Amino acid sequence: MEPLPTETREWRVPKCTGIDALTMAEVPIPIPGPNEVLVKVHAVSLNYRDIMIVSAQYPGGAKDNVIPGSDAACEVVAVPPDEEKWKIGERVMANFCLTFLEGEINPEVIKGCLGSERDGVLTEYRVFPSEVLVRIPDHLTYEQASALPCVGVTAWNALQGPVPVKKGDTVLIQGTGGISILSMQIAHALSATTIITSSSNTKLARAKALGVDYTINYKETPDWELEVLKITEHKGVDHVIEVGGVSTILKSIASTRMGGSIHSIGFVAGFDDGGVKPLQITQNVLGKALNLRGVLIGSLAQFETLIQFIAEKKIVPAIDDTIFKFTEVKEAYAYVASQRHFGKVVVRCS
Repeated sequence: MEPLPTETREWRVPKCTGIDALTMAEVPIPIPGPNEVLVKVHAVSLNYRDIMIVSAQYPGGAKDNVIPGSDAACEVVAVPPDEEKWKIGERVMANFCLTFLEGEINPEVIKGCLGSERDGVLTEYRVFPSEVLVRIPDHLTYEQASALPCVGVTAWNALQGPVPVKKGDTVLIQGTGGISILSMQIAHALSATTIITSSSNTKLARAKALGVDYTINYKETPDWELEVLKITEHKGVDHVIEVGGVSTILKSIASTRMGGSIHSIGFVAGFDDGGVKPLQITQNVLGKALNLRGVLIGSLAQFETLIQFIAEKKIVPAIDDTIFKFTEVKEAYAYVASQRHFGKVVVRCS
């Protein structure tokens, strides 16, 4: 193995004033302490959350001058003499939240989230506690594996949470971003029927090639909830991966069967409520006895179970055709913000 360099490049956000606030610098490579390992970051995938953080729109905000990014695929390059779990050369990923190891989420574990409360992964080298790492499945490249930590464990938490998706269920998924496509792939592997929505027929065709059963262009079919009911013979779906937010929630409710589950994961459609009143949501959820659950990432234990499933089913996370260089992080952020991508947007760090 080649000697390690003495410095690493990293991106930081001095002030959350927009994408232009991202700043790159060179700093000394960190040295791992007890129970830590040094990793070389090979690839980082971005989330819509990263856009919100740099734009000061993320609930809870971020610490000052944070290193952004949360999802990375890495190689172990240095370990302390007493390290027993990891060896130099092994391919690894860190859990999205360094302090969320198992059990239920609580305010304390949220303090360990990468790219906001803790420095993230948009750096060439980083130290991690050895206990938060999981092995990358052999069939995945670094770029593909980088798509898993945040959206993967969140999708798994939704689909295999308190009301697990089972064979024969129907799952409605909004959009064709990273969490949407991976949710579809997981649901498909669980033998569920899948329906996906998008405004792009090109993206819907790509989703079809990955195994989705039904596609709906919501621009061509504005009342897409009626199409969902038609597909399900007016029963409604069992589960919804809800990423739009307030502007799509009433249609999601209308698409769901009585007693079904809506997993609220994001609000990529923006913050305009479109005149929707909280009472409308409450009445409709109550009237159909729905399970409306906010899904906020997942634990290390859930991440490890997901990775076993990914390896067993040979699932390959979808990444966008455009892969950015480490020096092109601002361009990568702008691309995510444009929502032109399919699957995850990846930055290659080495």
